[in-house]
Amino acid sequence: MGLEEARTQVDTAFTRRGRKGLSFENAFGGATSFLRRSYTKDLGGVDVAVTGIPFDQAVTNRPGTRLGPRAIREASTLQTFDPPWGWDFDPLSEFSIVDYGDMAFDYADVAAFPRALQEHVAGILDNDVATVTLGGDHSISLPIIAAYAEKYGPLALIQFDAHSDTWPDDDFERIDHGTMFYKAVKSGLIDASRSVQIGIRTVNADPLGIRTISAQEVHRNGVDWVANAVRETVGDKQAYLSFDIDALDPAFAPGTGTPVWGGLASWQAAAILRGIAGVNLLGGDVVEVSPPFDTTGATAIAGAHVAMELLCLWGWTRRKS
Repeated sequence: MGLEEARTQVDTAFTRRGRKGLSFENAFGGATSFLRRSYTKDLGGVDVAVTGIPFDQAVTNRPGTRLGPRAIREASTLQTFDPPWGWDFDPLSEFSIVDYGDMAFDYADVAAFPRALQEHVAGILDNDVATVTLGGDHSISLPIIAAYAEKYGPLALIQFDAHSDTWPDDDFERIDHGTMFYKAVKSGLIDASRSVQIGIRTVNADPLGIRTISAQEVHRNGVDWVANAVRETVGDKQAYLSFDIDALDPAFAPGTGTPVWGGLASWQAAAILRGIAGVNLLGGDVVEVSPPFDTTGATAIAGAHVAMELLCLWGWTRRKS
């Protein structure tokens, strides 16, 4: 740790010079941008914009994920002193990553939200900047993927989740955090044949052609088998990764709206994410962190680590070394 930097750095979300490099600001103080990156709306020269979507009006059980982006940012301050463990490069030093802040929207005009979110993300993508999104409930993934598909065409989906979220819903005006991937498949936004779900442990009779790897299969076959299965399924297809924090067992992530027992351990999720390095990842999100039910902060910590892994996966195929 840079002791001299720790003595002098404060509020580096606003005061840091340059957009690359680690940060040694005290974890317990200062403005809590994600990973102490610069807060900015200027996307010139930026590689990845981290943006928060504090929306939770589509949940089926416990609310609170509107507070997720704030909690994940705060938890991320523990990760800024060293390169991420388990990778042989440092995306914070090699790439220009910024905190683009949260999306502004009218909380009372729920019907207008999906279009507003799609335009928010499209505005970032128009600058040839990738996104890592902090949710928010899982319904936010549909407008985000729509923005990506509009620019890049149909994507492979890599989904970590306790639920398939492909329950049938042909009312495309409804906003629901359990039907968005049904709509994404039916709308041609994702290529089901090249998509995969990991950690599933709830019943859905029709996965719509998406490969499903249950939590039990993860436990039985091991993380290397899972990572290989993901790489084989996705191939070289351009991919989007959506990580619902309830993919983790409630023992590791209690702060979520629809917890299901028998899920992944933190180490399993970390190993799988690192094991799929090399997939052609365009962007991703981490969703369903609900701080009101996160009694120890463990869920937000897990969410912050997942978001860092998304940055590593995105950077892996673009790194210089």
